[in-house]
Amino acid sequence: MRIAIIGAGSWGTAVSALLGNKGLDVQLWARETEIAEGINALHQNPLYLTDVVLPGCVVATPDIEAALSGAEAVVMVTPSHGVRGTAESMKPYLGQATPVVNLSKGVERGTDMRMTEVLEDVLGNRGRLAALSGPNHAEEVSKQVPSATVIAAYDETVGRMFQDVFMAPTFRVYTNPDVVGVELCAACKNVVAVAAGISDGMGFGDNTKATLMTRGLAEMARLGTRLGANPLTFMGLAGVGDLIATCTSRHSRNRGLGEHIALGGTVDSYAAETHMVAEGAYSCVSVDELAHREGLELPISHQVRAILYEGASIQTAAGLLMGRSAKDELHGMGLIVDGEGR
Repeated sequence: MRIAIIGAGSWGTAVSALLGNKGLDVQLWARETEIAEGINALHQNPLYLTDVVLPGCVVATPDIEAALSGAEAVVMVTPSHGVRGTAESMKPYLGQATPVVNLSKGVERGTDMRMTEVLEDVLGNRGRLAALSGPNHAEEVSKQVPSATVIAAYDETVGRMFQDVFMAPTFRVYTNPDVVGVELCAACKNVVAVAAGISDGMGFGDNTKATLMTRGLAEMARLGTRLGANPLTFMGLAGVGDLIATCTSRHSRNRGLGEHIALGGTVDSYAAETHMVAEGAYSCVSVDELAHREGLELPISHQVRAILYEGASIQTAAGLLMGRSAKDELHGMGLIVDGEGR
């Protein structure tokens, strides 16, 4: 089976190793010519996950037409802010029925669209689209550390197909029909992870991080419920699973960004130092705007946006969060009790 992987960053490299080690014919599109040349010459990405050796069935190219040629399925692994532009570049060379799974985690700024909505807007045929999300740090997946993930698809057949594509001895894949919930989990947990990193950078304790994670999960469920997601999705791998990994891991870009901010850095200086995108830097704006559109309060997301882009001090943000009026803990979470919502 020939698979086109669109994006040769850390996650794209890890997925190439995962699928290549299964013996699949992988065509990897790299925006940078030097990355493609490095992979083809040495079977290693010269910029991302440089210690990972890719199997010989992984062939890289800077030509998106060549990457898509003969592809039976497409894996999108670009940063969320690049999904629309990349999809537009793909469109002339992509069959109308070719399945596409998106691994990017975000909500598009300006449109408030989830990533599969962006792909549908550009490529059409929603039924062939899917999303993959879970506690899947590229550094660990690439080294075959046991991991699990979720595939959410609009069409069950497409979800099962991608489940078979990604399933491996060290990578367990579940399916979930809740595309809305899985994609919102993916976007929102990154914002909470930035807050967790800020807490780490300020030297706050375990109590603080646990509070941020738990109340962040409540925000995720509140927004998801309003937009039609299944609340139980937020208790699964794409929700609480990915939230735990992203808020606590040394590999987490978003937690790292928050710590960097707390120590006096900026979004731009973090990107310059790491050569990587922390999706929470984008999602804090789009998620906050999506909540505003729906008339919801997401106080953690709002304060992360204020710290990153509006000059708010961390101390002021912390004071505003701690000083909010008292609420019922389950307010707006749309819990399911005995099969009925309340």
